[in-house]
Amino acid sequence: MIYPPLIKYASEGEYYRHYIERYCKRQIYTFDDIRVYFSKDQFKDAFFESSSRVERKKDFFSFKRAERIDWIEVALSDKSSEIYSGWDRDKRIYTVKRRVILVHGNYVVIIQMKKDKTAFFITAYIAGENTLKKIKNSPRLYP
Repeated sequence: MIYPPLIKYASEGEYYRHYIERYCKRQIYTFDDIRVYFSKDQFKDAFFESSSRVERKKDFFSFKRAERIDWIEVALSDKSSEIYSGWDRDKRIYTVKRRVILVHGNYVVIIQMKKDKTAFFITAYIAGENTLKKIKNSPRLYP
């Protein structure tokens, strides 16, 4: 699948408006017909990074992540994507309730499954080598 070009805005606010218009105000579906809901609050989780490897706080805006904002919908609809079970940190188990979608070699989109063929968007990012290894060692859901 062909992925859209990177989006180049000058400010966080422009990316936020783009996110609201493209995702929060539209109906988005996965390739297997699951409706994915996008919350305004998830913008920070998707497009911010942590300045600390120790603390799990997202405290700075990442243009690198935001430039791929249009890749999220394409990744969700990509039938050739690799889909894995996500890791539940609290229960310390893999769960099918969390889908980790891997496309374009290293681009990850995570959604939280709900009932009745719906899900909520969690985050999206470019995975590093170690993260890719962990993802690929988790149980595969599709294909």
